[in-house]
Amino acid sequence: MSFEALGIEESLLQSIQALGFVDPTPIQEKAIPILLSGTKDFVGLAQTGTGKTAAFGLPLLQLVDEKSNHPQALIVCPTRELCMQITKDLFSFSTKKKSIKTVAVYGGASIGEQIRDLKRGVQVVVATPGRLIDLIERKAINLNNISYIVLDEADEMLNMGFREDIEFILGNTPNRKSIWLFSATMPSEVKQVSKRFMNSPAEITIGKMNAANANIDHQYYATSGINRYQTLKRIIDFNPGIYGIIFTRTKADAQSVTESLIREGYDIEALHGDLTQVQRDKVMARFREKSLQMIVATDVAARGIDVKDITHVINFELPDDPEVYTHRSGRTGRAGKNGVCVSIVTQREAHKLRQIERLINNKFHKMDIPSGKDVCRKQFFHFIEKMLNANISHGEYETYLPLLKEKFAHVEKEEILQRVAALEFDRFLQYYENAADLNARDDRRAERGPREASGQGRTIQRDRGERSGGGGSGAGYTKLFINLGTKDGFYKASFLQFILDMSDLKKEVLGKIDMKEMNSWVEIEGGAAPQMLRSIDGKKFKGRKIRMNEADGFTSRNRY
Repeated sequence: MSFEALGIEESLLQSIQALGFVDPTPIQEKAIPILLSGTKDFVGLAQTGTGKTAAFGLPLLQLVDEKSNHPQALIVCPTRELCMQITKDLFSFSTKKKSIKTVAVYGGASIGEQIRDLKRGVQVVVATPGRLIDLIERKAINLNNISYIVLDEADEMLNMGFREDIEFILGNTPNRKSIWLFSATMPSEVKQVSKRFMNSPAEITIGKMNAANANIDHQYYATSGINRYQTLKRIIDFNPGIYGIIFTRTKADAQSVTESLIREGYDIEALHGDLTQVQRDKVMARFREKSLQMIVATDVAARGIDVKDITHVINFELPDDPEVYTHRSGRTGRAGKNGVCVSIVTQREAHKLRQIERLINNKFHKMDIPSGKDVCRKQFFHFIEKMLNANISHGEYETYLPLLKEKFAHVEKEEILQRVAALEFDRFLQYYENAADLNARDDRRAERGPREASGQGRTIQRDRGERSGGGGSGAGYTKLFINLGTKDGFYKASFLQFILDMSDLKKEVLGKIDMKEMNSWVEIEGGAAPQMLRSIDGKKFKGRKIRMNEADGFTSRNRY
């Protein structure tokens, strides 16, 4: 079926044809005819990279009134990056409808300039929840004339704790005709929003619910915890053309892994919550222009990233919440291209793979960690291929040919090739000459070993996240009270990520976490409790002061 057959008008057809759009994707084919009616609530479940922006963007651009200079369509999304990407795409879709104005409003940029853009007249607003609420409270934007609302990556927004914000925004759009909700997964929070605010929505699911993109090969490498970092290096070196994202659980891990890889000569940067917006933008700009081979990111920092041609996603550590895996893996295999999602797994984490397989309705392929010889062989042939394909049409190489011929007149061709290979591969050959087998053994003792600092030829020997709670037998625990709970939009995994990011502590210092609607209790090793209290108590969450203190009556020396 063509876009024209779906009901897209001529001016938009011209724009998307110029962009190279030929046939609609499954989500576009099913969603566009419904959305063009303008009056039907809609739920679209599809993975990232399946063309959702065009699925809702083209109908919006066709439905809004170009002659009316007030906001008629509102797109709400979780992050600044996604907000900017959607705005850019809408601009590309509407090159033949230049009178339609789209304005992006998001945090980390001048609110004064965004207010001025809104006052100049706009039909479509793309917004992150926090900045939009700020504009509403300043009375800088009027949503009374909003007819169409899109909630893009709804599961991500709710996982990030934006439920109250979404409900506030929907409560300030009294004259809306329809809500269009797009999501990769359908957790209970998304169902609740749908039930409360939508009227018998049409629901379209592309593939099985929560299913992973069919273009992604899901692989895992089994190793010991102490060899996790060396396995990561081995995977990167075995894929010389790799361009991707490495995911870690915490910002401390992201920074540590990044620093270790940079010391060993890799073009890599970290992306985590400690970066300023300017630093973050610089990292993303370098990554998009491919001057960085990879970035190392936390789940929170990577939300909304939309970068083309990512070949690999590597899970340095599996996420605590299986649903997060679908968002990580969805960064590759986009726009019909193939991708690989790799997970580094220990024996104690094997059960997580089974959980994720059931969620995504797909199987993981077990891979052997390449040997040192395998890596050298792969790098060698990659270099030969690159050398043979080198562009020598520019430059004045002919000028140097007489000198080169003179220098190499008495050197055999085979020796020249050997010397070229030696210059390129000496470091690899030396590093991998006596490389150990990193594949996991059944011997559980492989899980234990001294922790070492990372560096050239050494490993980050950590065993993070492999204990059910944290701490060792006999460790003294302190129980902390905090006035945040499930009503604040947290679920257990997101709450864990929040307190670890706030305190910059490791997961292994934590014990049991007990979450209630209005508050929670956290068990933590006694020595780490003061740092958590200093980092969190008195800080603000959504404008509310966080209160954290030792819970009365908790005197256990060991929680077991």
